[in-house]
Amino acid sequence: EADFLDCSYGFRPGRNCHQAVDAVDKTIMRNPINHVIDADIKGFFDNVSHAWMEKFLRVRIVDPSFLLLIRRFLKAGYVDSGLLVATERGTPQGGNLSPILSNIFLHYALDLWLEKRIKRQVRGACFLVRYADDFVCMIQCQDDARHVERALRERFAKFELELHPEKTRVIGFGRYERENAKRQNRRAGTFDFLGFTHFCGSSRRGKFIVSRRTSRKKFRKKSKELNLWFKRIRNFLPVKEWWPILAAKLRGHYQYYGVSGNMPSLQRYHCLAMRLALKWLNRRSQRRSFNWVGFREYLKHYPLPVPRIVHNLYTLSPVT
Repeated sequence: EADFLDCSYGFRPGRNCHQAVDAVDKTIMRNPINHVIDADIKGFFDNVSHAWMEKFLRVRIVDPSFLLLIRRFLKAGYVDSGLLVATERGTPQGGNLSPILSNIFLHYALDLWLEKRIKRQVRGACFLVRYADDFVCMIQCQDDARHVERALRERFAKFELELHPEKTRVIGFGRYERENAKRQNRRAGTFDFLGFTHFCGSSRRGKFIVSRRTSRKKFRKKSKELNLWFKRIRNFLPVKEWWPILAAKLRGHYQYYGVSGNMPSLQRYHCLAMRLALKWLNRRSQRRSFNWVGFREYLKHYPLPVPRIVHNLYTLSPVT
């Protein structure tokens, strides 16, 4: 923990994903950033090299019994159709050590390399923010951005990993990109990070800010999960039992996605939840028992959580 750099936010004491999102936003707004490398490591947790992991661990760990324990954890395998399948690559899914090991691996493979080597090669500003295997590089000059993208691909290839060829890209992003997009009558670039789509926005005074909304991919996933949940429980649990569970699901969604500027996405999710609740309440019987008027009356007696901003990322403090 003492060795990790400030750019790393995943699975560390006192750090979380909202701080990582905030760090990306503030880096872009406070520095002359014009380009973002939106990177995606292809199947990172399934393809981590055990040999390289052991080499990185040996930098700080000399106890052979502890290293043997880690080696056994990595090669523990998994059960498929009642048979134990050995693993030669990757970290066990759901293992308590997997997030820590991923931080150690990427600390040496990415963080230190970019800080000590790449920053000396580029002409302008260059920053990294990483949460576990999800990271973005923010760069000032276009030539530097292209150079760093190529270097990243070569770097991960060295460690038997691959950046996704289609999902990894250099995006024009920042205050100057916003102005260029306006002049050329086009939309400025966007990128996804930790479930949020980041885009060039404006404050009430017209100043450049980084705005964000729930990414389309995550919104679809959460919507599908909620609909499947309704399908599973509608005929097995009475309303009085699943209604509090629905309330907890909504609170959990707002707790994560309730960040500054994301109220429209929260409201969309809330409306979706209300439509699904009404739909499945009516499907419990052969005849339609609720319309919207009756449903709203029901909500007055048994209210569900409404959308709210929980995290003000411009001050990074919970909204009370």
